[in-house]
Amino acid sequence: MRDISFYIHHLKTELRQVSTPEKAASSARYFPEGFECLGANATDIKLILKAFQSQYVDLNAEQTLAITEAFLEEAQYNEEFLLAFALINKFVKRHYDDALLVRFEYWLEEYANNWSLVDDLCLKAVFNFLMTRPHLIESMQHWALSQSPWCRRAACVVWVKFIKRKMGKQTYYLNAALVFKQCDLLLEDENEFVQKGVGWLLKVTAIEHQAEVIRFIEENINRFSRPTLRYAIEKMDGETRKAMLSLK
Repeated sequence: MRDISFYIHHLKTELRQVSTPEKAASSARYFPEGFECLGANATDIKLILKAFQSQYVDLNAEQTLAITEAFLEEAQYNEEFLLAFALINKFVKRHYDDALLVRFEYWLEEYANNWSLVDDLCLKAVFNFLMTRPHLIESMQHWALSQSPWCRRAACVVWVKFIKRKMGKQTYYLNAALVFKQCDLLLEDENEFVQKGVGWLLKVTAIEHQAEVIRFIEENINRFSRPTLRYAIEKMDGETRKAMLSLK
């Protein structure tokens, strides 16, 4: 393995070579003021990652994690953070110990600064990590108490794929009571993206537990913002959506 700075320089150079002002402007439309991006898209990042892993196939899981950590420490642009997260994706199912979950929490608190970084990390690396460690799925409840709004958003997003999830020959069911407890904690969060995360989690929960979600909405309707309510009822039938909206 070469010096870690060599690999980081390589990745940064590749990102800049494919970045354009047009792609930067397109990405910035979806984010509040202060969002910093180079102008590379998801396809660019995927291709850079594929080429990097083909070129440096000798890098093992621990070495790749070290590169990720160092890359995150000096990353400035959204695409750099996304690429750093993506480096370990191919290793997380079969490598690392349970303590990696603590690193994920640290990354969310220290490096995530917008919803795309939260959702990318939770729905890719953390999801794949938990798929082979179901005993850890319910252990992120304390993320809802984080000082970071992005970690609080993650407290909901990390569960959206685990309401009902086939794992090999078994099917995992997330305890619905935990979902409602998490949503109760975050329903009136000061950050709109945390609230939208609550709505997203309720929306997917309603697929398996619609009656319970409706009851939760009815009991807490005065605490719902209208956008959060719309997210939560999005997959319900038209008549039910209309009835829920009439409560607000």
